[in-house]
Amino acid sequence: MRILVGFPGGSASDTTARLIGQFLSERLGQQFVVENRTGAASNLAAEAVTHSPADGYTLLLVTSVNAINANLYHSLSFDLVRDIVPVARLARGPGIMEVNPAFPAKTVPEFIAYAKANPGKINMATAGSGSMLDVFGQLFKMKAGVDMVAVPYRGAPPAITDLIGGRVQVVFDTFAASIEFVRTGKLRPLAVTTAMRSPILPDVPPLADFLPGYDASTWLAVGAPKNTPREIVEKLNAAINTALADPTMQERIAS
Repeated sequence: MRILVGFPGGSASDTTARLIGQFLSERLGQQFVVENRTGAASNLAAEAVTHSPADGYTLLLVTSVNAINANLYHSLSFDLVRDIVPVARLARGPGIMEVNPAFPAKTVPEFIAYAKANPGKINMATAGSGSMLDVFGQLFKMKAGVDMVAVPYRGAPPAITDLIGGRVQVVFDTFAASIEFVRTGKLRPLAVTTAMRSPILPDVPPLADFLPGYDASTWLAVGAPKNTPREIVEKLNAAINTALADPTMQERIAS
């Protein structure tokens, strides 16, 4: 069985898909293989699943980006709501605004001041137009009134690589792709994108403390092609919910 992921290895969606896939392989006695079908802000993966047989053997790791794409792209060969059957929600969480430790700003107010003093000179890495990295950053630009240049990558991991290397100056990333670099000091966190602090990084303030009303999060789910038999969807839903209720799995996803 295949789980198609629209982003590269090391991304939040890829990491979660592999954890869930391993659990399902053990629980259902059927090998689940994660296939990274990158490109077009995950539209290539979604398109492949919508054109796959509705037999439960090809699933889509659905993300909030897929919902965003429905409003950005007007020439898609599929309709996400019509052509993908919801199977289960997996997770929801904040993003994180981070910079290279050599960047002169150490706080969000300092960053905003620097950006206003240097309009168009800060490169903001994204995973393409409509990606969560892009949406987090565009919302920041709007609320802070700053001008930054969006630099598209094929996913969060290569964007983070260039941030560490100093080729871009800021990323608004998901936790999964960045947390280890934050913990080891290779990246400096400035804020989280949700209105509340995250228990994973309790000392990092929310952007809402500096930009009232800023509140954005990302979510992950599993979907199947339309017309997938209801009994297959229910079986997968039950197995995934069992995985999410498992304390060991909860700990692994959190870490």
